[in-house]
Amino acid sequence: MTFRAFTRRRLLPGALGLALAGLLPAGSAFAAATVNKGDTTWMLIATILVILMTIPGLALFYGGLVRAKNVLSVLTQVFICFSLIGILWVLYGYSIAFTGGTAFFGGLSKFFLAGVDVSTLAATFSKEVYVPELTYVMFQLTFAAITPALIVGAFAERMKFKAVLLFLVLWFTFAYLPMAHMVWFWAGPDAYTLSADNLDAVKAAVGEQAATDFLAKLAAAADDAAKATVLADYGNAVNASNGWLFNWGALDFAGGTVVHINAGVAGLVCALVLGKRVGYGKDAMAPHSLTLTLIGASLLWVGWYGFNAGSNLEANGLTALVVLNTTIATGAAALAWTFGEWVTRGHPSLLGAASGAVAGLVAITPACGWVGPAAAILIGLIAGLVCLWAVVWMKARFGYDDSLDVFGVHGVGGIIGALLTGIFVNPALGGSGVTDYLAPDTSTKLLDYAFGTQMTAQIVAVLTAVVVSGVVSYLALLICKAVTGLRVSEAEEREGLDIASHGERAYN
Repeated sequence: MTFRAFTRRRLLPGALGLALAGLLPAGSAFAAATVNKGDTTWMLIATILVILMTIPGLALFYGGLVRAKNVLSVLTQVFICFSLIGILWVLYGYSIAFTGGTAFFGGLSKFFLAGVDVSTLAATFSKEVYVPELTYVMFQLTFAAITPALIVGAFAERMKFKAVLLFLVLWFTFAYLPMAHMVWFWAGPDAYTLSADNLDAVKAAVGEQAATDFLAKLAAAADDAAKATVLADYGNAVNASNGWLFNWGALDFAGGTVVHINAGVAGLVCALVLGKRVGYGKDAMAPHSLTLTLIGASLLWVGWYGFNAGSNLEANGLTALVVLNTTIATGAAALAWTFGEWVTRGHPSLLGAASGAVAGLVAITPACGWVGPAAAILIGLIAGLVCLWAVVWMKARFGYDDSLDVFGVHGVGGIIGALLTGIFVNPALGGSGVTDYLAPDTSTKLLDYAFGTQMTAQIVAVLTAVVVSGVVSYLALLICKAVTGLRVSEAEEREGLDIASHGERAYN
């Protein structure tokens, strides 16, 4: 693959726009770096919004969907997952996801945030613009924490708490972190400017000796063709440290593959390995409180603005576009699911509207900064109908018990969003296109859109997420089965996990 194929990034007309993939690795504090207080403030607000969508948002959404005897168990699992993964993120997660190592897995150079303090900076998506690295660390922590928490919905009401904790640790370490590294880790925008004025960034990207050699070759180049050769060689050297799927050109603005497909596939594997709940298909298992579910879904929707718009890492017009796309895609999906249910099942339901909204949020996540508003609405409509089909027909057809439809909404919705991103990023369809980092002015130079190339990258990313999460989830469950056992006893399951596992009741 050529360097031009590697250096893709999307562009908001009239602004520097946003780099390929959702998030950037931390970088050194370069002499020309500018820390924008507005960007930093926005990122801290976005971080808090993502915490809101996890606790209490996801916890209440899931809590309302289970039976009354299991509501506290689900709330506890989500709450403790957030707490546990937050500690692991600081301990080794951030380093593995966002430092150099291999194309598939980072290193431990920032173990326990070594070298990270209030003075170190992290790159944004504009050249010479940075935010404090601790801001970036915390923002990424929230992504890492909510993703395994999503899986809880698939094995709700039947898994041992000890097994839940061990599974979350294993899955986070060997599924989430590699996917985050492969999709989102790259050298940063400043690394692609080969210039003596940009010496610190060049050294950080390729090393001091290689930087000296490339600058000497560029100075000695006799004509434009020779300079282009040097730049291409330099670009390939920079890309050597990038994540594998990043170098494929896979587009994932805020986590379609890393978060939703990753968690959705894990949920499916858990449902298949654990088997059905006692009484599934015979006993009533309706949600015990749709009021809690709607409150949770509403908090998810609000918090998702931090999730999606925060992934821009800057406060600008592109951030506003992401907020708009997230809003209208979600609304379209809620409407599509509601009317689809009305036509096929004879009634519109609150549960359907809330489920459709979450499906729309999931599907727009990888696309929200790459597509125009018309495409966002279409993505929402498609996601609402297809996820309804997956939850109502596909699950019944194959007979698995995904308790809260993690795969049907997050897995299927994530796949839809990832694939449609590859189509609607096309500027001819209102998309933002991708920027050529080698161009003298990256605010105006776009690469030619190639449908086959882009869709290949999207498909490879989807398949990678499916394989990585599927294999890691299965092996992690086997380890949990051997160490702690997987399921509670039938008697405990019938009694409810609130009493059996936690010794308390939600309601008197």
